[in-house]
Amino acid sequence: MASTVTPTDDSGDGPGDPPASADDPTGVFVVETDAQRRDAFSVRRTVFVDEQGVDEAIEYDEYDDPGAEVTHFVAYDDGEPVGAARLREYEDGVGKVERVAVLESHRGEGWGAALMDELEATASERYDELYLHAQLPAAGFYDDRGYVREGEQFEEAGIPHVAMRKRLS
Repeated sequence: MASTVTPTDDSGDGPGDPPASADDPTGVFVVETDAQRRDAFSVRRTVFVDEQGVDEAIEYDEYDDPGAEVTHFVAYDDGEPVGAARLREYEDGVGKVERVAVLESHRGEGWGAALMDELEATASERYDELYLHAQLPAAGFYDDRGYVREGEQFEEAGIPHVAMRKRLS
């Protein structure tokens, strides 16, 4: 279904702008169809595999298999897929945020925040806390959302990361 999209900002370029038509959705959605799933995976491939050089064998795992216990999210700007994220159970009461991606052409427009708003709203129905591995350049984004860094920096898929947590309740 549709997300909690920010109010219209009149800039014409962000997640709060009204859709051009019912056929051209704008906002963040929980993936419910094969087409939405393909769109989310397309964004991930562009950002992680093509842009960042992550090996495709690492990017796609058992949580991407049909029927896996996971919730995928996709962001659309007038029908164009521009962002994606994934949420799964990490441990009892804790969800793991993964694969948060926004196309380079749409960064700085609020799509990352909109994805996280929808993901956190969905997560709050099932989990007390969220855990994630933030790429170091994105850690400040999560700091601003109330995530707390834990432990030392580490490398994942050849990219520096830091573990972070946030209480939801």
